[in-house]
Amino acid sequence: MVKSNPVLGIIGGGQLGAMLATAAKKLKIKTIVLSEDEKAPAKKFCDEIIISKYDKLKSIDNFVSKVDVVTFEFENIPFKVLKYISKIKPVFPKPSINQIVQNRFTEKNFINDIGIKTTNYALVKNQSDILNNEDLLPGLLKTCTLGYDGKGQFVLNNKKDASELAIQFNKEYILEKKVDLKKEISIVITRFLNNDFVIYEPIENLHVDQMLHKAKIPADIEKIISEKAQQQAKLIAEKLDYIGTMCVEYFIDKKNNLFVNEIAPRVHNSGHLTINTHNSSQFENHIRAVCNLEKVELKKIYNAEMINIIGEEIKTYREKLYSKNEFFFDYLKSEIKEKRKMGHLTIIKPQT
Repeated sequence: MVKSNPVLGIIGGGQLGAMLATAAKKLKIKTIVLSEDEKAPAKKFCDEIIISKYDKLKSIDNFVSKVDVVTFEFENIPFKVLKYISKIKPVFPKPSINQIVQNRFTEKNFINDIGIKTTNYALVKNQSDILNNEDLLPGLLKTCTLGYDGKGQFVLNNKKDASELAIQFNKEYILEKKVDLKKEISIVITRFLNNDFVIYEPIENLHVDQMLHKAKIPADIEKIISEKAQQQAKLIAEKLDYIGTMCVEYFIDKKNNLFVNEIAPRVHNSGHLTINTHNSSQFENHIRAVCNLEKVELKKIYNAEMINIIGEEIKTYREKLYSKNEFFFDYLKSEIKEKRKMGHLTIIKPQT
């Protein structure tokens, strides 16, 4: 059980770690970050940072000795590291969840096993597996593990694309049937230790080159889809025995069918606008849940649109002047890279 007013350990020092540390400070929770990056953005917002590889046992022991409960900002931390820590201090969400969602194939199996639809898919170990699943074309070939923001993903429109695919099959892939896409939405949900929930209304997402470009709230979808997506997200959180904030991403096809795309077992890019739209953001709710603090009733104050700022775009945004309804977030990353998320802009709007 988490003690009152605990010291929170956060594994990962990127922008999500920075925003978690900022939310914790608001709640008077001390944070210690473990990061491999000496120039981690979270360094400027946490109370203490430990720079180390995530599998270095001496550093892990030092980190664990200083904290009461541990969480993380990204899901690809080695499972054995999280499992080791969980034997000493509580880890939320629990490491077994990562075992499921770190692999796109096991993740989709889990979702289907609890009666929720995904697009059709198949495990791919070699080129023949693609050619033998012609019914899944056009489709997306993705690495089963790692890969995000379009990395490790290949669009296959037909068998010709599959036969000309120039990759080495030294890892497992998943082939997913393309959806006749109408919209993409996400549900950000927080589950507490007492099985209580906070669920944000659906957020509508626009992706460009498999990377989130814009997110807006409210989503322009039918009420029945909104309710179904929230119910499904709640079921997923319950079945995983999830503690903290997570995001469930969905496809809606042109026949209004709802499909789960993937689960993110952490705070999520599409939920950044909640910092400005609600009385309690996805980050604050995550801190409240993992630290066993009181849940606050969720209230939406504004509608909003969020724009991701990628790569060199950040230079322009750093020089702009903003109106009172615009909120610019600079992630303060030390190096500008192509297709790297450097910040975001949220534009709030009155509720109608």
